[in-house]
Amino acid sequence: MDLRAAGLSEQPFPTHGKPLAIVTYQSQQEAFEVLRETHEHPAGLCLLQGPALSGKSILIRSFLESIDEECAIALVDGRGLNTTRLLHAILRQFGYEIDLSSANELFGLVRVFALQQAASGNPPLIIIENAYELNPSALRALCELAELRVRDGSALKMVLVSDRPLATMVEAPAMQSIAKRVLHDFHLRPMTRDETRDYVHEKLIAAGAEFPAFVFPTTVCDELWRASGGWPGIIDRIALLALASADSLPVPNEVVEHPALPNGTWDGELAQEAGEEPIIPTSPPQLIVSNNGSVLQELDMDKGRLLIGRSEHNDIAINSRFISRHHALLVRHGSATFLMDLNSTNGTFVNSERISNHVLLHEDVITVGHHHIKFSDPFATKRSELDGAEFADTAIMKTLEDMRSLLAQENTALLPTASEDLPTIQT
Repeated sequence: MDLRAAGLSEQPFPTHGKPLAIVTYQSQQEAFEVLRETHEHPAGLCLLQGPALSGKSILIRSFLESIDEECAIALVDGRGLNTTRLLHAILRQFGYEIDLSSANELFGLVRVFALQQAASGNPPLIIIENAYELNPSALRALCELAELRVRDGSALKMVLVSDRPLATMVEAPAMQSIAKRVLHDFHLRPMTRDETRDYVHEKLIAAGAEFPAFVFPTTVCDELWRASGGWPGIIDRIALLALASADSLPVPNEVVEHPALPNGTWDGELAQEAGEEPIIPTSPPQLIVSNNGSVLQELDMDKGRLLIGRSEHNDIAINSRFISRHHALLVRHGSATFLMDLNSTNGTFVNSERISNHVLLHEDVITVGHHHIKFSDPFATKRSELDGAEFADTAIMKTLEDMRSLLAQENTALLPTASEDLPTIQT
């Protein structure tokens, strides 16, 4: 349907650019308050989590517009960044157009800038979107920055944003400097049925609709709520298609599509209310590390990825000269667990066969050096279901290839500590 035929002067549900109207709901308002408290707290650090298309980016940008202009802010997309590129991006956001340099030099510049700003009473704010996708070395750099202090508190404020749970990531031993500073761990919730109606109607009014309930009646709004799980980004996309597909007003229920929702977007309580079967979570895979028949470590794979290697900063750190610094990577995707060799010197083996990429099954045995890791997951995807899949063309495998490339380029030099003397930044 043409927008003018619907009494609209502009598209009410744009999927790109700045929206016509910022329509918030209760959970977003609560998140806004959490961000404000984090910014005002002397040691503020916040974890903000919500699935894809939950409105995190709009929320963050609305919050930044409300902050005192004197505060230095770095908003960085952390997806796939290693230490060097993370620090370079932070400095550019702080206003420094500098060439890409060593991780040590860049870290020193960020450290000194943060200490200078904090000493003047305006600690800078660093916001990392897609924090879960950061390279392990970049996470280590963030931990170093989190430890910077001045007399009155931390030298900078930090917000980590992700569409996947961050709690397990920050609980890792290498992340303690961040974990102890977490002021809020906030999870966005979806809209209720009533909030969805208000959201749709307010967007229609902003676009010029005089009678929004005639364009999208209550029954259609309820259908949008059921189809979207209550997440604003998904509502926008479904509503846009419904409006375009309608031949006349009011928009009929039949044109509202029910797409497959991204992982994590469908709340169990909401699903029951909508008459859908709730998703029943399964227990995470278990990993048992052994050497010469002796069990050294048992852990649950309760986060999306695990690094295996000799470095102490790996999730599974094995101090052996037969194991590379970053040896292999485990990635969860749905019910499947992928194992990837990271160009290790001595190779990665599953059930005594050398692999490059591999889909793990229940009771598979991974061998790295002289150590064995037993994989236990009765719910693992059957290999027969995955035969013929073009893993190299999937998003998950592209992510793995990116990880391999980043790890190969990683600067292995030790980062400076907060106590070392570094030159003052020249502005």
